Amino acid sequence: MIQMKSRLTVIDNSGALVAECIKVLKNARWASVGDEIVIAVKKARPISNNTSSSLSAAKLRKGDVRRAVIVRTKKEIRRPDGSYVRFDDNACILLNNQQQPLGTRVLGLVSAELRFKNWVKVVSLAPRVI
Repeated sequence: MIQMKSRLTVIDNSGALVAECIKVLKNARWASVGDEIVIAVKKARPISNNTSSSLSAAKLRKGDVRRAVIVRTKKEIRRPDGSYVRFDDNACILLNNQQQPLGTRVLGLVSAELRFKNWVKVVSLAPRVI
């Protein structure tokens, strides 16, 4: 369950490391795996001025406001077969304006519930789906 002021780790290569939820984009108090939220970047990788990378994904700075999709939560999720799955941390992946992942790689495992909530692109980038 992710609500306002919840801290999440960013598990893509977009340049952000830690994010804070500032809005849940559905009429609910909290969000779960596969839900879209608005985040503020709290910690980002440093950007060196010497490298002339043209990737806009690498130019995230602290304080930037973006949209993200939740891929892991500490709160357990009940599966249709009766089993429960939970993760060690809360994690998200940043999105661009076309609802596509901002980074080109996903650096960790994601939940299988993303496939049922039509986040197929995120599932295809992930190295492992649990």
